[in-house]
Amino acid sequence: MAQPAALPTPTPASLQEAAVNYLARFAATEAGLRAVLNRRIDRWARSAAADDLAEQVTALKQAARLVSARMVELGLINDAAFAEQRAAGLTRTGRSRRAVAARLTAKGVDPDLAQAAIPDDPDTELAAALILARKRRIGPFRRSEAPDQAARMKEMGVLARAGFPQPIARQALAMEPEEAETRIAAFRQ
Repeated sequence: MAQPAALPTPTPASLQEAAVNYLARFAATEAGLRAVLNRRIDRWARSAAADDLAEQVTALKQAARLVSARMVELGLINDAAFAEQRAAGLTRTGRSRRAVAARLTAKGVDPDLAQAAIPDDPDTELAAALILARKRRIGPFRRSEAPDQAARMKEMGVLARAGFPQPIARQALAMEPEEAETRIAAFRQ
């Protein structure tokens, strides 16, 4: 079996071109773009036949840092706008404040910036819990009538594992179906 051809050696110009192409397709944070460029460099280093690439890899990773900083300067990357947009989208899909903060932090958003982007509104948190309850068919959206104690605890566990505080989870699970639908509809407007 033939060995795959070595990838072309990255240059600062090729890294910048790769960054622009990536940002044309995907929203990203500065840390996320830097990770993409670093993976590209690592993939090249693995495919290269030479053994002494450490200095070259270090120089290329420094160039990747400079490219990602340049993208911020040009306004192609805005971590605050990314965090606000992603937080709103995740909340609309039924994610709790805690889950949204964890997702944003994993994407490379500064934890303080992530907390600032998440709406600190109990009604928003309740609406997100209701959206999750509807997806999982629990609480006001369950198909069976009045669950027993074990089933209620199981439903509480679903919301708790999703990161919703206990008072919000209890309120969401005790709500009437019509009121729950009304709150979800009002939240999505």
